[in-house]
Formats: sequence, structure tokens, C-alpha cells
Amino acid sequence: MARRSFFWRNFISYSMLILVSVMAATLAFFYQVDRYMLTETQGQLRRTAMYLADQTAMVLDGAPEDTVALYERGLMRTVSENGVTIIVTDPYGAVRLWADDGGISKSSTVQVSTRAAQRVRLMGYYSEMGTLGVLDGDCYAVGAQCRNDQGDVTALVFVAAYSAAISNVMHTLSNTALFVMLVTLIAALVLSYYISRRMTRPLKTMAGAAQEFASGNFGVRVPEDSRCEEIDELAIAFNNMANDLAQLEELTRGFIGNVSHEFKTPMTTIGGFVDGMIDGTIPLEQRDKYLQTISEEVKRLSRMVTRMLDAAKIQSGELILSPAPFDFSEMASQILFSFEQKIEQKNIEVDAELDDRLWVMGDRDHVFRAVYNLVDNAVKFTMPGGRLTLRALEKGTACDFSITNTGTGISPEDIPHIFDRFYKADRSRSLDKTGAGLGLYIVKNIINLHGGDISVRSDGGETEFSFTMPLMQKNAN
Repeated sequence: MARRSFFWRNFISYSMLILVSVMAATLAFFYQVDRYMLTETQGQLRRTAMYLADQTAMVLDGAPEDTVALYERGLMRTVSENGVTIIVTDPYGAVRLWADDGGISKSSTVQVSTRAAQRVRLMGYYSEMGTLGVLDGDCYAVGAQCRNDQGDVTALVFVAAYSAAISNVMHTLSNTALFVMLVTLIAALVLSYYISRRMTRPLKTMAGAAQEFASGNFGVRVPEDSRCEEIDELAIAFNNMANDLAQLEELTRGFIGNVSHEFKTPMTTIGGFVDGMIDGTIPLEQRDKYLQTISEEVKRLSRMVTRMLDAAKIQSGELILSPAPFDFSEMASQILFSFEQKIEQKNIEVDAELDDRLWVMGDRDHVFRAVYNLVDNAVKFTMPGGRLTLRALEKGTACDFSITNTGTGISPEDIPHIFDRFYKADRSRSLDKTGAGLGLYIVKNIINLHGGDISVRSDGGETEFSFTMPLMQKNAN
């Protein structure tokens, strides 16, 4: 089945709605006009019949000839102006006078419908569509009584209008109405076409931008001023997505470059030392030294692979925690002692303030790696002879941890992105030769998964990372 564009779907929907609305309006219009014409025709004929009945009653009471002549001229004027046929009969329906566009005739041999005459004589009024038994075609006919001064019925007056004449009026009116509605329909369809195009134009622009993204051009943006709140919100969200994609693309390229470099360096070192051992370039007495270097490089590669796997698990929501109580201070002390050699090599002054038996609830292995990364960064970026401060204190129901180091610091433009995946601050890149921009991203997610929050501050050459973690409940064993 062929697919239609959103524009055509929208235009066809509008067109169908307009068409149905116009048809419904047309039917309702004709129905109302038909009822109005019938009611108006019957009302007019009734008024005419009652007026003529009064006039006829006076003439029948022995009016002079000039009054009769005036009466007959009035009948012909009524026939001419209203296009009707006037029939005057005796109380039983025998025609005494007939007036139509051919003039006035008097006859006693023609008899109107007995039923019509009887209804007028007995009920005083008659209204029906028919021929009255004497007319050539269907008419709207109305009858009325003529009474003398004593109240006796002396004559009957029938006023009839041929339905064909009324149909001609209806036909003319219908043609006019159909023309107006047809023009309205065409105008509405044209307007619907342009409205649909205007509504779908931003979507086509977004589709074109998406195709540009697919081809690798992340600099395209869509207008955010379509004067439609929902479309503008979609455009803003689309541009935000484009910004994120562009940033992610840049970070991914940087990550690939970093990873390529970080993997290439230790692998080159390992390969070179192994080749040196095989071809005898490295003497036997120095092999242990170089094997130790190879071991450190392998561990370095293992840490990088582990970080990438952790980042992938975090991204997919598959990083699983196994919370249990553990002593945070004891863990922090263990991590700090593991950096003793590096601290002494750089002559770093260390100030540690750790509360005794600071029990927290969490996954010790993951928290260990988070704190280890923070300490590793602090030692790495502390200049020789600098200072490192580490604190883990109880604050209410949380463990408040912070680590501060002196050094070059982090630039203000880097701080908002410091926890982003693959991000490496430019000022620290020359010092960070072993990272791929995943460490702080993993740290932040580990702390967040434990219900904590992490922040960074850097000013005056001093950088501080701090986070909180929930303490173990007092009633827990």
C-alpha cells in the first residue's frame, strides 16, 4: 500500500472535514428553506383567503355594481401580484367565480372537491397540497368561509398557488446557494492546502536536517519561530538534540583518538620489550625489570578496558549494585596508603581527617573504584611540593567525603562538562596521559546510583571534589 506524506494526510483530512461540513450545511439549509417556503406560502395564502372571504361576504350581501367591479379588480390585482388562482364557490363547492391570469369567469357547472368544500364549511379553514379536483396540477391550496351578518356560511373562497411556481423560486434559490457554497468550498480547500503546507514545512525542514545529520553534518539547525507552540517546542527539542549529537560526536572522536593513543602506547612498550627479550637485545639479568614494566602496562590496559565496560554498563543501565554495610574510613585509608609511593615521589603534603568507624550502606567494590579514581586524579594533578586534603565526616544521616588538591585547577568553561562521558579538560590533558575521559563519568554515576550527589569546585589553584553517601541505619548490624 502506497504511503502518503503527512502533508497529504493532513490536507485530505481537512478536505474531508470541510466537504462533510459543507454538505451538512447545504442539506440543513435546503431543509430549512423548504420548510420556510412551505410555511410562508401557506401563511400568505391563508391571509389572502381570509381577506378575500371578508370581501366576498360583503359583495354577496347585495353590494352595488361599482362595488362588485371594484371587488373583481381587487381579485385580478391579487392574482397578478401573487401568481395565484382564486375560486369562489357556494357552501357546497359549486364554483361561482374563477379568477386566474386568464381573467375572471363565472360558472356553475364546475365542482371543487367535496372533501375540501366540506372541511371548509364545517371547520372554517382548509390547507392542503392537491388539485381541489378542478386544477391542472398540484397546488398549495387554502380555503376560508364567507359568513353573512347572521353567521351563516354563504360561500367558500379557495386561493391556490401552483407548486411549479414555488419550485422555480426554490430552484433559483438553490442554484444561488449551491454557487455560494461551491465557491466557499473551493476557497476553504485552497486555504486548507496552504495551511497544511505551512504546518508541514517545519517538519520537512527537520526531515532535511535529520538527513544532514545522517550524512555527518551536525552543524544544521532548524528555525524555532514557526508561530506554532507545539512545532516550536519540537524545533527546540530537535536543536537541543542536534547540539547533544554534535557534542557527542566531538567527544566520541576525541575518545577514539585518546583510546587509540592510550592503547597504542602500552602495546608498543609491551611489544618492544617482548621483542627485545626474544632477540636477545635485553640481557637476561635485566628481564625482571622489563617484565615488571610489562606487568604494569598490562594492568594499565586492563584498567582502561574495565572503565570502558563500566561506562557501557552505566549507559545501558546494567551496572548492578550489591549494597552491604562497610567502613568508609577504613576503605579511604586503604586507598590513600596505596598511593604512598607516588605521594612521596612528588613530596606532597597530605592532611587526612577521617571519622572512626564511618559505616555506610553501599557496594564497596564500586565505591572503592570511585574514591580510588578521585584520589588518583588528585595525586596526578597535584604539582610537586603541593598539598592534598582528604576528609570523610559524618553529617546527619550521610557520609560527607571531600578531597582537595593544589595545582593548576580546572578552567570555568570545563567545570560544567567535567563529569561528561569522554570529556577531558584541555588544561589537564598534558598531565593526563593515561585516561580516556571516562573516570569522572563513572565516579558520578556510581555515587548517583548510591543515592548520593557529587560536585566540583576549582578556584585559586585549588580543586575540590566532594560527595555524600547515606550512612548505615543505626539499628542495622
